[in-house]
Amino acid sequence: MFDKLEQLEARFRDLEAQLADPEVVSDGQRYTAAAKQHAELSEIVAAYRDWRRTGDDLEAAREMLAESEGEDAALVKEELDELTGSRAELEDALKLLLVPKDPNDDKDVIVEVRAAAGGDEAGLFAGELRDMYLRYAQRQGWRTQVLSESAQGIGGVKEAILEITGGGAYARLKHESGVHRVQRVPATESQGRIHTSTASVAVLPAAEEVDVEVHTNDLRIDVYRSSGPGGQSVNTTDSAVRITHLPTGLVVSCQDEKSQHQNRDKAMRILRSRLLQAEQERHARERADARAGQIGTGDRSEKIRTYNFPQTRVTDHRIGLTVHNLSGLLGGDLDEVVAALRQAEREARLAAVQDDDGS
Repeated sequence: MFDKLEQLEARFRDLEAQLADPEVVSDGQRYTAAAKQHAELSEIVAAYRDWRRTGDDLEAAREMLAESEGEDAALVKEELDELTGSRAELEDALKLLLVPKDPNDDKDVIVEVRAAAGGDEAGLFAGELRDMYLRYAQRQGWRTQVLSESAQGIGGVKEAILEITGGGAYARLKHESGVHRVQRVPATESQGRIHTSTASVAVLPAAEEVDVEVHTNDLRIDVYRSSGPGGQSVNTTDSAVRITHLPTGLVVSCQDEKSQHQNRDKAMRILRSRLLQAEQERHARERADARAGQIGTGDRSEKIRTYNFPQTRVTDHRIGLTVHNLSGLLGGDLDEVVAALRQAEREARLAAVQDDDGS
């Protein structure tokens, strides 16, 4: 492990030199690549340097303890114990940081939110989840775009598909995939009874053309007149697009834009992401290593979280985390939940690597 850390630190120093080199600075492509690698290594190099510095402090404390007596020795012993604990914690942190990352972590995402069981109330809840992700993205400084949306009931949504663009978007949002459950008294409930409704969320890594090759001959593209609210020719011309991927049967429709070309572009982005997700899931099953990269199954049928309005409580069932900040969470304050899920993922990946090493 420490040989690897030495190599990473040497690479980090080399990147620092490159970033100060006028020749590299003047080459935008080289500078961007070096800056990205430098940023990726900064956390683990800082932790390694802390670990090493703590080791030096430990050695100094041991020498001091050998020369101390009475109260001085007791104080030095206390400091020695604290340093020993700190070094052990830093070593555990380094192990986690060395665990291979999910290759999709730096990708942008497609987030699909759909109303499930519960009628109009499920549609309202799906709309709240859509807004939660949009607000979280805004807090992160990410760009967002609604690729497709269909209304349901009294102000809710049947389905909303979002594109979220920003560094590390997939790493932070991938664990949102699954069934979200809400418990509350609906506005239409006259007797004050608590109802349970659900919405499903799928988070897909946004796919570029280089990630997924889609052959034109594998597509059936239908155009039709948009339905629902319109104006400005949205539902008066054949601008809506439905794309069917014949080999898999996947179907994507988009009708929100005035232009057939814009709707086709959006539909293709969604289709590529779904195809990429399906391919990666197939490889994960073949390698039987899905356990190393997921908290829970990530399946849309898995109940992952409950939002309990009467108790203003949100519980993530995969890691047993409960927070009493329901309004803040729905307002986009997902930091605590996201951090806990990412930590659980790192620990699961570390355990999987250790199991493989021990087998």
